Amino acid sequence: RLGPPLGAEPVSTYFNPKSFTFLPGLARNNDKTWFNEHKPQYEEHVRQPFLRLIADLQPDLAAVSEHFRADPRGVGGSLFRIYRDARFSNDKSPYKSWQGARLFHERRKQVPAPSFYIHLQPGESFVGAGLWHPEPATQRKVRHFIVDNPGSWKAAAHSPVLRRKFDFEESEKLVRPPRGFEPDFEFIDDLKHRNWVFWRSLDDAVMTGPRLRQTIAADLVTLGPFVDYLCAALDLEF
Repeated sequence: RLGPPLGAEPVSTYFNPKSFTFLPGLARNNDKTWFNEHKPQYEEHVRQPFLRLIADLQPDLAAVSEHFRADPRGVGGSLFRIYRDARFSNDKSPYKSWQGARLFHERRKQVPAPSFYIHLQPGESFVGAGLWHPEPATQRKVRHFIVDNPGSWKAAAHSPVLRRKFDFEESEKLVRPPRGFEPDFEFIDDLKHRNWVFWRSLDDAVMTGPRLRQTIAADLVTLGPFVDYLCAALDLEF
């Protein structure tokens, strides 16, 4: 038979084992000379496949929200640069040992906004969504919205469908309830969070397999109501 059966959903692979040998190689040889010598491998096995995945996810993301963008531009789009900003870090390594992409809200440059995120790293790949390291004013806004709308927060962030598949990021939590909030509030533990993010790991076999796009597309659907809630909290369209 030539091609898939009539009506079958097309499949495509993006990353391959060479994608997962390049990144550890970069981690071991994190300098400009090595990277420049191996830049063709980076383009072929990491950057270009990721840009193609982002482009292919456009209709899947649009089906979840018409206000989010999977932007496959090489510069200024969804794909993060491989170059590290080491200005304020003790680690002066010039390159990241992973590759990431955010599927962002169309108004992200105007106001704080949640995003979907895809992370490529051997043994540590994942997909997730939410607000990462929001400013204190944004944190307060989300917390007050949860207090004012606990029922829809429960539906969005505590749904069995979401919780069975994704983990709620538990790092960087306050020890005590944030000031000004009642300690006996039903979701007081959620208010202690500095980040509101759900994520799940993706095995290397999934990342290099033929159904990666379909897997991530399904995850976008599952994460959608949670991101919708955060958009409502920040007066953003979804």
